[in-house]
Amino acid sequence: MRAALLMTIAWPAFLAACGLQLLVFAFVDPLELQWAGQPLAWSRQAVYTGAFFLFWAAAAVSSALTALLGLRSTKPQANGVPGPPAGEREPRG
Repeated sequence: MRAALLMTIAWPAFLAACGLQLLVFAFVDPLELQWAGQPLAWSRQAVYTGAFFLFWAAAAVSSALTALLGLRSTKPQANGVPGPPAGEREPRG
């Protein structure tokens, strides 16, 4: 169960990081980046790698929060079927 949840978070985050990498570096040359007015002293490959892991981490946080909200929004009932979202009343009947 934990491995499935981890992959549910990591795989979409990986794909999002790939897409962001393509979008950002289609328009940005890593050798022209500056930090505090000084040229960044990293190689092109180091910038690509660092940016990819930064994008992946940001997307993983987003996916994890989505998964957390999804887990918290339903409460299981006795028969194992998810109930209504938390905070909503169950119909009387």
